[in-house]
Amino acid sequence: MTLKGRATTARPFLMKLPPDFVIFDCDGVLVDSEGITNLVVQGNLARYGLEISLDDITRLFVGGTMAGVMAQARTMGAALPDDWMDEIYPAMIARLGQEVTLIPGAVDVLDALDAAGIGYAVGSNGPHIKMDVTLARTGLAARLKGRVYSREDVPNPKPAPDVYLKAAAEAGVAPARCVVIEDSPSGAKAGKAAGMVTYGFAAETDPARLRPICDHVFEDMADLPRLLGLG
Repeated sequence: MTLKGRATTARPFLMKLPPDFVIFDCDGVLVDSEGITNLVVQGNLARYGLEISLDDITRLFVGGTMAGVMAQARTMGAALPDDWMDEIYPAMIARLGQEVTLIPGAVDVLDALDAAGIGYAVGSNGPHIKMDVTLARTGLAARLKGRVYSREDVPNPKPAPDVYLKAAAEAGVAPARCVVIEDSPSGAKAGKAAGMVTYGFAAETDPARLRPICDHVFEDMADLPRLLGLG
């Protein structure tokens, strides 16, 4: 399928569109934060003896948790102190508070969902303190109040389905009637494990990493309303 000149891939849907509820990952889907975060992590790890490319940071870390980054970086030779997360989070949040922007087209998607009367939420592996900053700076905080869920709210982070199942339960919507929008393989696995139709957003992610997991892969957020059956 090709929409607006962008290549997309899809599997046959078991869901009649539009869905009843849409759950967005936050970083890299609503807010353009991944590149900023990756630069902060890269610079910090270099100070602890681990030189790592941005491509490898994306491949190894994006979609996971900072605890996972810490554990993996140590196995790769970084001499990280036990309180490393107390160091990295403030550095990341300070940089995001100055630089983070919206993913182009994200607001138009939310507008289209509002116009169609379809609910939505955010489900992220990030902590609330980080999303408080990124969503406030990009003007989404008030719009999403009460609908932002973190791995801090559930027993297990992605790729476990917990955060997506919580968002659906809070909305009173069956998982089979939900669509998840994800940009990482880890997050996409969480969406599929939750029993939800999962769309992979491949603007910055290699589509080949999302295709084996996702029901649909797309590259331009402007295509999403149509892909959700909104017109």
